[in-house]
Amino acid sequence: MSWEIHVDRARCAGSGLCLAQVPAVFDQSEDDGKVLLNTPAPEPALAAAVRTAAGRCPSGAITLHETGPDAGGV
Repeated sequence: MSWEIHVDRARCAGSGLCLAQVPAVFDQSEDDGKVLLNTPAPEPALAAAVRTAAGRCPSGAITLHETGPDAGGV
């Protein structure tokens, strides 16, 4: 199974919780403080941390999507 992360910068509140949780995947813009995505498809070892970051996002700006033929939701 493979998966991708999607971020909605328009929805982002700029809390920085995602960056604090998984700095290898998320960053924060110096211009507006909103989420930046370092990689849309991180290695599987980061899956639990990314799920936690998405769940802690106060604005719901981070979503996870399975890709591939057997995709059913992450």
